[in-house]
Amino acid sequence: MKKIACILTILMTTACSSTRFVDSWRNEEVEIFSPQKLLIIGMTDNLTARKIFEEKLKEEFMSRGINAYESSVAIDQSFTAVKRSEEEIETLKEELLQKGFDAVAITAIIGVDDKTMHRGGYYTFGYNWWYRFGPYFYRFQDIYYTPDYYEDYKVFHIETSIYNIKDDKDKSLVWVGTFDIIDPVNITLSVNDYVIRIIEQLEREALVKRL
Repeated sequence: MKKIACILTILMTTACSSTRFVDSWRNEEVEIFSPQKLLIIGMTDNLTARKIFEEKLKEEFMSRGINAYESSVAIDQSFTAVKRSEEEIETLKEELLQKGFDAVAITAIIGVDDKTMHRGGYYTFGYNWWYRFGPYFYRFQDIYYTPDYYEDYKVFHIETSIYNIKDDKDKSLVWVGTFDIIDPVNITLSVNDYVIRIIEQLEREALVKRL
């Protein structure tokens, strides 16, 4: 079945984005977010998507004066492949602190919904169809009619959280934002769009400077 035109437009243009902001929370006690060394972690076993995402988000942070690094420089890529105990995660945190990291931005898929969109039937006409008898006569015939159809697609719920790992456990969360990505079919386009939405929201909430 053909992809719905609206979804294709969403994925291929920035005017109609595939990413939708849902909600966010900001630690009001953090007046200025200025980490010395920020680690970016994409929680996915899709190494291509992970690499593209971390590189793109790193570039955006670096352009705003934040010293950011991809996860591959600090942790084994297999660390996020399986569930880890609290002790293992605490050990990782201590290792990161020893390497000079004071903040972590971690992104994960927190849910996936299957959706169905209904497209009603419609007639299509050529240019100036009403000037001639033939096209006018045929306007309600099947030759000009596209019938109803349904299209299945997925909505991915993505969450990005930023932590100050040097701070007290109860105050370490700096910011968390939730976004929906609609039917991603192109990794690069979807990742780039998602990163743009993250940065735009962080700018609105005055956590990173505007360019």
